[in-house]
Amino acid sequence: MTVLPSALEFIVKKNKIIMNKLILDAASKNIFLMIISNDDIYSVSHKNSKTNYEKMIILVNDFLNKKNLKIDDISTIYVNRGPGSFAGIRNSLSMIKAFRVAKKIDYFCYSFDDFINEINIKYENIPNLCDKFNIKKNLIKPIYIS
Repeated sequence: MTVLPSALEFIVKKNKIIMNKLILDAASKNIFLMIISNDDIYSVSHKNSKTNYEKMIILVNDFLNKKNLKIDDISTIYVNRGPGSFAGIRNSLSMIKAFRVAKKIDYFCYSFDDFINEINIKYENIPNLCDKFNIKKNLIKPIYIS
């Protein structure tokens, strides 16, 4: 005897919307990537170097591929706008703008300085913090270190 799921269970599973958020931070010592999917969090980091800046899109695509995702599966991107490495910030912002133009993916440019009085900020909390501190969508204001 086989047990079939109820029609309601099938509809709920079929209509479950998966929100995949990508966090990118190339302003710090490492290039940090994180995917936040409904119940899962994945992250990876790479050495912050000129070579990795030049192949940042490849690093992002490889990371997504390892998690069986494509850029089309990403709903929102969060990118660190600094302060930090000029080259890292410039390359990550350029890539995010390209994703916006090509794929219509919304992005938020945050700075850890935006989150006043927050203690022990974790990357997985960035989307909630951007909401809490009203970080504007699709607006870039980089903060470079001289």
